[in-house]
Amino acid sequence: MTNTIAAGHGTGSRARGALRIAVVLLGVLAVGACAPVPKDPEALRAYKEANDPLEPANRKVFEFNMALDRNIMKPVAKAYRRTFPAFVRDSIRNFLDNAAFPQTFINDVLQGKPGRAAETAMRFFVNTIAGVFGFFDVAAQYGLEGHKEDFGQTLAVWGVKEGPYLMIPFLGPHSARHAGGRVGDKLLDPLTYVAPGGWQYRVASISSTVVNIVDRRSRQIEALEDLERNSLDLYATIRSLYRQNRNSEIRDGEPAKNTVPEIVE
Repeated sequence: MTNTIAAGHGTGSRARGALRIAVVLLGVLAVGACAPVPKDPEALRAYKEANDPLEPANRKVFEFNMALDRNIMKPVAKAYRRTFPAFVRDSIRNFLDNAAFPQTFINDVLQGKPGRAAETAMRFFVNTIAGVFGFFDVAAQYGLEGHKEDFGQTLAVWGVKEGPYLMIPFLGPHSARHAGGRVGDKLLDPLTYVAPGGWQYRVASISSTVVNIVDRRSRQIEALEDLERNSLDLYATIRSLYRQNRNSEIRDGEPAKNTVPEIVE
C-alpha cells in the first residue's frame, strides 16, 4: 500500500510539473502575441520569415546559454573526449539511443507509421539481445537504421502549427510546438508510471540525461567552433539551422515537397 501511494504521489508530482511547464509556455506565447508587429511591408515580411517575436529576450537567453557552454559544457565535453576513447563513446551513445526506444516507438505509432514502428521495435530487440543491452548497434548491420521521433514531431504530423521560435535556458533552440512536445514526451514515458517514486529511478534518470547532454555536446565541438568563426550573426545562423534540421526530422529526412520557403507551417 505504501509503495502504491508513493508511486501515485510521484506520478502526480510529474503531472503537476508538466502542467507548470505548459502554463509557462502559454505565458511565453501570450507575451509573443502581444509583441509589436512592424507596419512597414519590408520589415513585416522579414518579421514573418523570422517568426521570432521574442527575439530580444531570446537573444539574452542565447547569450546566457553560450556563456554556460563556454564555461561549463564545452570544457566538460572536451574532458569527456579525453577520458574515453572513441569506441567507448560510441558504445555509450548506442546504449542511450537504445534506451530511448519507448519514445520513438510510441511516436511512430501515434504518427500512423507502422513500418517505422516495427523497425524501431526490431532494432530494440536485436540490439538489446545481440548488442549487449544496446552497447553495440548490431541491427544496423542488417539494414535496420536508427531514427528518432518525439511528440513535437507527432504534433507537426497532426497539423499543429509551429508557433514562434523560442530560445530556452539550458535547452537551446525550440519552436513552441517542440517545447510543448517535451511535456508530451514526459507524459508518454512509460518509466514515469512504472517506477516514478524511488530515488534509484531519479538518480538513473538524471545520470542518463547528463551523460546524454555531455556526449552530444562532445560530438558538436568542431561544428560549433566553425559556426562561431564564420557566422556574422551566430544567433540567426543557429535559428536557421535549427529550423532546417527540425523540418527534416519531421519529414523523416525526405526532401521538401516544394522549393518555396515556408514562413509558418
